[in-house]
Amino acid sequence: MCGIVGYIGKKQAQDLLIEGLRRLEYRGYDSAGICTLADGDLHIRKKAGRIDALAGVLKKSPAIGSLGICHTRWATHGAPTDYNAHPHLDQSGKLALVHNGVIENYQAIKNRLTAKGHTFTSSTDTEVLAHLVGEHLERLRGDNGGKNGDAALLVEAVRRAVKEVIGTYGIGVVHSDYPNAMVGARRGSPLIVGVGRGENFLASDVTALITHTREVVYLKDNEIALLTGDDFQVFSPDAESVEAQISQVEFGAGATEKGDYPHYMLKEIYEQPQVIQNALRGRVDTDTATAKLGGLNLTAEELRAVDRVIFAACGTAWHSALIGEYLIEELARVPCEVEYASEFRYRNPPMGGNTVVFVISQSGETADTLAALREAKRKGHKALGIVNVVGSTIAREVDGGVYMHAGPEIGVAATKSFTSQVTILTLLALHLARLRHMSTMQGAAIIRELEMIPSKIEQALTCDGLARRIAEKYHKKEDFLFLGRQFNFPIALEGALKLKEISYIHAEGYPSAEMKHGPIALIDEDTPSVFICPKDSVYEKVMSNVEEVKARKGPVIALATEGDTEIAHKADDVIYVPPTLEFLQPLLTVIPLQLLAYHIAVLRGCDVDKPRNLAKSVTVE
Repeated sequence: MCGIVGYIGKKQAQDLLIEGLRRLEYRGYDSAGICTLADGDLHIRKKAGRIDALAGVLKKSPAIGSLGICHTRWATHGAPTDYNAHPHLDQSGKLALVHNGVIENYQAIKNRLTAKGHTFTSSTDTEVLAHLVGEHLERLRGDNGGKNGDAALLVEAVRRAVKEVIGTYGIGVVHSDYPNAMVGARRGSPLIVGVGRGENFLASDVTALITHTREVVYLKDNEIALLTGDDFQVFSPDAESVEAQISQVEFGAGATEKGDYPHYMLKEIYEQPQVIQNALRGRVDTDTATAKLGGLNLTAEELRAVDRVIFAACGTAWHSALIGEYLIEELARVPCEVEYASEFRYRNPPMGGNTVVFVISQSGETADTLAALREAKRKGHKALGIVNVVGSTIAREVDGGVYMHAGPEIGVAATKSFTSQVTILTLLALHLARLRHMSTMQGAAIIRELEMIPSKIEQALTCDGLARRIAEKYHKKEDFLFLGRQFNFPIALEGALKLKEISYIHAEGYPSAEMKHGPIALIDEDTPSVFICPKDSVYEKVMSNVEEVKARKGPVIALATEGDTEIAHKADDVIYVPPTLEFLQPLLTVIPLQLLAYHIAVLRGCDVDKPRNLAKSVTVE
């Protein structure tokens, strides 16, 4: 969840590192720090707060050198203070380390090192890891007759240290005695080598490197990398040299810029028509009226044999999975369940031999989802993925899957990744249905309507001004209810989550009919209810629930289908979306809720792209 950037080359590192760190600030923004190496000395600057605070320190006291590492933190162990900010030093003060992840056995290691005379200045697990690497290095150098040797000693020290730790890590390490080397290692937390010309990079996300190189190596779990200005090497856990595969990043630097938008979140909301087109491109076959998902790596016979689908996901991806459950059971008639990935990994649910597990993750690095994937594979089940980031850990470890091709999502609150996931899940449901009982005519009708969704989302986006006016009316409220049924129940959950995430307003999502089983007690003049009530098979039922709220003087905001005149007589405010097939409605009804949450957060003065306590990619448990 934190951000790492490293540089080794001929340029002054400071500005380049800070630029990369700004691109990763969405991954953590409690504190930030930098360490450069020049003339045999480490130059460390650290500051609690946003990267601008660190930049202010550097303006007064620059960190010189053409080798450096930096870090933006999302606190796990220890409060977000100057002392706890990364990088951390070892006992000698010559080794600096930055770290993403959690070292679970850090206290036992700390106790052991303290008994040996080590002193610690922070309350982090990371400082313990720095001391452990330094301890191994000093021992190796002693065994080497006290000579420094080459950077292979630093690599070996890292290798020995990480073998002792329990937990996850992505680390960058530099040492003042090795001015031409940088070491990186990973387990359970992403780390990438950026390949340049006369310079090389280390980062936890490609977005930090995209202005300098599009050639990257995605390190695998337990691999260690040694970077110099002219070359790099990758080693296995057994210290064997590994042939690294260089990948090409599929997007350019422009994809990570805000452009004319005030926030990434708003930009990404408006990118959704194109994102849906990207998700559909090359994946529909009008001749056979089905979807083409070759990346699943399953034959038609194997897919027909599937008798149960399990989705494992977290947060917004869990909401998309819930829509996927409705879609697959409705269209393909295959039993389907949705599991919180964090719970699935610790449960032992009965799963037959023809059960397929899908994991869904925008980043492809979500710790709980990755653990769920590994648990499914451990038990011998086919494990497939829906991910956005090519080269991510989940993308590499699944048996097959579908890439979202949504482009980088910088805003912490997921928007375009959600609609991309729902689109892909619709294609999956169509594919499974056409392999079973669905007719050609039905399949063709779904494809026709799916292909119209991008233009209908563009229509839905025209409600932006109205959403802002409604936000002005309600942005000071402290409680919201979101209510929907069937395919729109997950949209109620997602709408509530978006509002909570970025405006810090308490909000809950429920099936509309469940309101009278408890939540109706919350209804009063200061608690708006957002009803998702397009014209569908349960429209009249939801309208009855609207009446129940109005009878108790609760304000009602309604999302309705264009042409619905009845709702205007019952709701206080109405936002309309274009008509579509009932099971495609979530792709449209979510749009106004994203905009409503955005405008409420802006009016409340919140930082919508970097909401408090949250980070984009949850790579720790």
